[in-house]
Amino acid sequence: MPMREECKNFQSRTYDSGEVARFCVLDLAPEAPWKCPDDCPSYAPRLADVGWAHGSLVEPALEPMPDVPGDEAAALLDQAEDIVNAVAPDLLAEARARDEASDPGFKRKRWWRRS
Repeated sequence: MPMREECKNFQSRTYDSGEVARFCVLDLAPEAPWKCPDDCPSYAPRLADVGWAHGSLVEPALEPMPDVPGDEAAALLDQAEDIVNAVAPDLLAEARARDEASDPGFKRKRWWRRS
């Protein structure tokens, strides 16, 4: 089953480079962005979209699924996710340190965020 873009758990983001990320926010689609599980227990239509007709400008066309067996594709995507999750805390710490070093009053200016 292709990704169910009408599901309330589906999200997509388009970056400045034109790259589009499509995913299940519950991480229940191991073959995202190409496929949802056939019998996903968490599928629920978005109520805001019920009865709407979407034009062609809403979502860019989805690139074709690579010619890789489903289990291998899911394993590769899981490995990529693990790499990103392992590096993210260090990158955030570096960015915060850089911001604080460049502006000593940086923490006072971020009153809307928790530290």
